[in-house]
Amino acid sequence: MEYVAVLLPSLVVGLLFWFAMKAVFNADKSERQAEARAQAEADARAGLGDRPDTGQK
Repeated sequence: MEYVAVLLPSLVVGLLFWFAMKAVFNADKSERQAEARAQAEADARAGLGDRPDTGQK
């Protein structure tokens, strides 16, 4: 039982970190998708259609 008491805090902190990082990555993915949709709509309104990614910002 001593081992559980010693390892449990580290496991809990590790799980909290994992959930936090998962939330950050999911938010980043959603933001990138929304940005791509907004850019595609702006390009469509400007009449550019599908444009190749030039790599420039």
